Amino acid sequence: MSYMRVMLAVVTLVVSLGSYLALAQQPQQPPVPMSFFVTSVGLGRGANLGGLAGADAHCQALATKAGRGNVKWVAYLSTQGAGAVNARDRIGNGPWNNARGQMVAMNQDELHGDTINMARQGNRINKERGRDENGNLVKGVGDMPNEHDMLTGSNLEGRAYTDNMDHTCSNWTSGADGMGSAQLGHHDKIGNGSGSWNSAHASRGCSQPNLVSTGGAGLFYCFAPGN
Repeated sequence: MSYMRVMLAVVTLVVSLGSYLALAQQPQQPPVPMSFFVTSVGLGRGANLGGLAGADAHCQALATKAGRGNVKWVAYLSTQGAGAVNARDRIGNGPWNNARGQMVAMNQDELHGDTINMARQGNRINKERGRDENGNLVKGVGDMPNEHDMLTGSNLEGRAYTDNMDHTCSNWTSGADGMGSAQLGHHDKIGNGSGSWNSAHASRGCSQPNLVSTGGAGLFYCFAPGN
């Protein structure tokens, strides 16, 4: 009887261990699906993204490769001139979460600081939460190279500029030297005084070398409006 008890205990232990290892090997899904990410790579053409359509397609392709292509993705970008588009109007109402299930903003009020209290509090986008579509950190201040500049073309409210200056590199169709610039945000919220996530400063130009020399790589934010 003692021998049988020992054998039964060994069999039970082996079965339990096997079940544990099987569960451990299964991919761990975030508690909520991803609805926000920073592009892991740009298009390599400076600020020439092929317009909003090209930028949206890039978001969709990256999300699809990461296993989250079953929803619509759009780029957080504004345009100028006739028919100007506000970045904030493209991305839905939230909440938005990164690839690890961490929330970056509950709603538009929090994301853009639309109320005094929310403006003081700020959203939750930072280097820790402003991750790419694979859940990896994006290089920021202190890393080599620094790639914290995000193309947005937007003011602090997430809206299009209405002056006569080019803040969107010809509505994201120009990657040429000496022509216009792009308004940039900092995904790590470091630098240029406010360290704004969506409107910290302008780029030196629209070409890829211009973006790199400013502190970026032609990256931008992607959101899933319908989650």
